Amino acid sequence: MINPDAHLRPDLWEAKAKASTREGFGKGVVEAGKLDGRVVVLTADLSESTNAHLFQKEFPERFIQVGVAEQNMATVAAGMANYGKIPFITSYAVFSPGRNWEQIRTTIAINNVPVKVCGMHAGLQTGPDGATHQALEDLALMRSLPRFIVISPCDAEEGRKATIEAAKTGTPVYLRFAREKMPVMTTAETPFSIGKAEVFWEGKKPQVAIFATGSVLWNALVAARDLEKEGIESVVVNVHTLKPLDKETIVNAASKTGAVVTVEEHQIQGGLGGAIAELLAKEYPTHMEFVGVQDRYGQSGTANELIEHYGLGAGHIAQAAKKVIARK
Repeated sequence: MINPDAHLRPDLWEAKAKASTREGFGKGVVEAGKLDGRVVVLTADLSESTNAHLFQKEFPERFIQVGVAEQNMATVAAGMANYGKIPFITSYAVFSPGRNWEQIRTTIAINNVPVKVCGMHAGLQTGPDGATHQALEDLALMRSLPRFIVISPCDAEEGRKATIEAAKTGTPVYLRFAREKMPVMTTAETPFSIGKAEVFWEGKKPQVAIFATGSVLWNALVAARDLEKEGIESVVVNVHTLKPLDKETIVNAASKTGAVVTVEEHQIQGGLGGAIAELLAKEYPTHMEFVGVQDRYGQSGTANELIEHYGLGAGHIAQAAKKVIARK
């Protein structure tokens, strides 16, 4: 059943409200800019695609268009941060952090300056743009960098909150956003704190823990509902922060069930599944199944076609849950 403490939308299953997580960023960065005059936004010729144009409209004097120069954008932002600004740099995730990872590492991470790297159009659901524009490795890239916080919001409302909170950390942050409009599951009252995972669904006697990040959390909730109809109880946890992981919540859910499924719109290597496997190998070794992109590149297609083709749909998550329960 839905955890009432999560304060999810009352019309959750109707999925009436849909928005992309990049829309949440657009709203959130404007709010962050109003709260703190040090916030600035830089983009690499993609202001509308990243929703950075909303900040540009509100604060034109604090917006910088660097053109198609992602490496330069990272180093300019690092310099601005060193002199007291809080820069958000925006581009497609395949270009930032994909193209400029070395500059991010050298000028931002090593110097520990509070630049917020916003990777847009991440995951498979960039659809027709195909493999070259479907960032499926970005979480692994950024999770490996010391000093970086890594956040993958589940919906537009959480994307808004994450952006506002990222501005306050005083550290480098990677924020992952998507283009596709997906169900808005959370509300203004849904708890959000960097580094704190949230239980969105919990059966009375859960047999499997499903950890999900990003908009595919919706599929995990649908899978949990379908499993319940078959008499299989589960717990679904929204792991919006991959680094630092919420050790207590994850270990608690794993120890309750003895079976774990991870769900992410990312390569299974180095992303959420890898992060949780690393934690549980040390703290509570547990049977696991990994739902994600299985060492493959993306391709062109509609969002729904790609989600099903790569095995990320609710039915695939339910199958993984049954498989891991059978191994206990």
